[in-house]
Amino acid sequence: MLQLPRSIKRIVSVAIDVSVLLFALVIAYGLEFGPRIPPAWGLWLLLYLVIALSSTVVFIKLGLYRAVVRYVSTRALLQVLIGVLFSTFVLVVGLLVLKLQLPANAIINFALISLLLIGGARVAMRELYQRLVTRRKEAVLIYGAGSAGRQLAQALFNGEQFHPIAFIDDDATLQRSTLLGLAVIDPSQVEAVISKSQISRILLALPSSSRNVRRQILESLQGFNIKIQTIPGMADMVNGEMGIDELRDVNIEDLLGRDPVEPDPVLMQKHIRGKVVLITGAGGSIGSELCRQIVYLKPTKLVLYDISEYNLYAIDAELRELCVRFGQKVEIFPIIGTVQRRNRIERVMRSFQVNTVFHAAAYKHVPLVEFNMVEGVRNNVFGTWHTAEAALAAGVDQFVLISTDKAVRPTNVMGATKRIAELVLQGMAQRDISMQICMVRFGNVLGSSGSVVPLFKRQIEQGGPITVTHPDITRYFMTIPEAAQLVIQASTMGNSGAVFVLDMGEPVKIVDMAKKMIRLSGLELRTEDHPVGDIDIVYTGLRPGEKLYEELLIGDNVEKCDHPRVMRANETCLPWPEIATLLDTLDGHCNTFAIEALRDTILAAPAGYAPTDKGINDLLWQHSDKRG
Repeated sequence: MLQLPRSIKRIVSVAIDVSVLLFALVIAYGLEFGPRIPPAWGLWLLLYLVIALSSTVVFIKLGLYRAVVRYVSTRALLQVLIGVLFSTFVLVVGLLVLKLQLPANAIINFALISLLLIGGARVAMRELYQRLVTRRKEAVLIYGAGSAGRQLAQALFNGEQFHPIAFIDDDATLQRSTLLGLAVIDPSQVEAVISKSQISRILLALPSSSRNVRRQILESLQGFNIKIQTIPGMADMVNGEMGIDELRDVNIEDLLGRDPVEPDPVLMQKHIRGKVVLITGAGGSIGSELCRQIVYLKPTKLVLYDISEYNLYAIDAELRELCVRFGQKVEIFPIIGTVQRRNRIERVMRSFQVNTVFHAAAYKHVPLVEFNMVEGVRNNVFGTWHTAEAALAAGVDQFVLISTDKAVRPTNVMGATKRIAELVLQGMAQRDISMQICMVRFGNVLGSSGSVVPLFKRQIEQGGPITVTHPDITRYFMTIPEAAQLVIQASTMGNSGAVFVLDMGEPVKIVDMAKKMIRLSGLELRTEDHPVGDIDIVYTGLRPGEKLYEELLIGDNVEKCDHPRVMRANETCLPWPEIATLLDTLDGHCNTFAIEALRDTILAAPAGYAPTDKGINDLLWQHSDKRG
């Protein structure tokens, strides 16, 4: 019955209602006169046909056959009452016209039997449907008995995937009460309910809660080895981008991310509102988030500069959609190009009369740069220098370098190239130039390409194992939106040549992150003590140039800034003539692919480069006939 087409279901419903009216009339007559065929039975048959036909028309007009049985409500039952009263009215009129005899109490019995069976059949079908569907649904708990939790429960009742068993809430005034037929339980009762009701997952309905509150709740639930999902954030629901029942997995960001400090609108807009902004590496993790943040700050033009055609296409399409959806009147220009061609990027800056440059283009993956030293130096050092010189020649007002914590006492080529890039810009700032230059240094961002978070997610989806390089390795983490906002605000502070450091919070052990991600997926870690677990963690050893821990400051000489999570690092820098000599030397070695000389030059440069691996990892050098 449940699988029949709706048209067939309607025909069946009409047939049932017509049969009920006949049954009610026969029973009402029989209760009054006993089980016998009435005299003038042909007139009684005519009366029944009139009642059945007219009642069917009225039931259709009332919408009784449009209502979906599984959603039968009080309104539908009221419509049944109106329909039955009409049928009773037709019965009375028919009795008078055809001069048939039926006492008043029999007429009342007809009405009551019709109401009970027609309305009761619908309620019974609804209950039967819900019971059948509930058996197929996953049993879930909803954390949060507020407005969002109740809306989610109502949506799940009407859906076909989840069956809510109870609410969880730490509000003592709600506990031991019943909402929408569901008990509100104390968090201490969760374990017992999970065991009793075979709960498959817990759904968080806390769209407005702070990250700190969510973190505490998530940590309290991790021990149950049950999948945890959450409803969208309040902003997504208010904007109409997502419905309350569009659940997503809880991300590791919910456990590691901090509550962001509200951005200062003055700092956010200072070098952007009404300006022409260019972002290099616009399709990358940080570059694309800078684009998303900046498009809301009302620049007149936003120039997207990237060497990757695919990344450029993706961010250009996304930004245009954002502008249409939210009415942002920003001209967007996607430009394909490399930062290593000074004449190309200078021509772009002159053509669009760029005011502010955010230089996010870089090779950032430690092992890849270790294996490709020349290209790492070309892109990270010379790409930065050429872009900055092009900006200076094109009359740009503000130049911002996106740097990294790996530039502090670097143990790998990538970090060393980023530190040299900082030195180049600091040297340029000492020249008599009008362009303001600053650098913003921060650690890992959650969810960026190549970071451990998407890697661990993929490994968990594949059934493991999760690979961690070392049991003691730690990293600083920050969400991409927070990092982008702090970069924009830091760029407005201080004098030219300043290095700004973002407050990254506390460092996180990577193995602890892996364990949390396993538990958030509703799985168990497999260990020697727990061999029946789902996912192993395998230690693979530190990669070439990889540190056990990262730092953000070269020295302790830091100053507070206008933002509580931005500091200014006062570090020594080199005069421009020495920087120019270093650049000439590096350029010569890159041109001849003199890998050993290139490495020696980086080691001798005042970048603090102290590799943990004393060998050369460049793949070209390792496979060259000239290798000694």
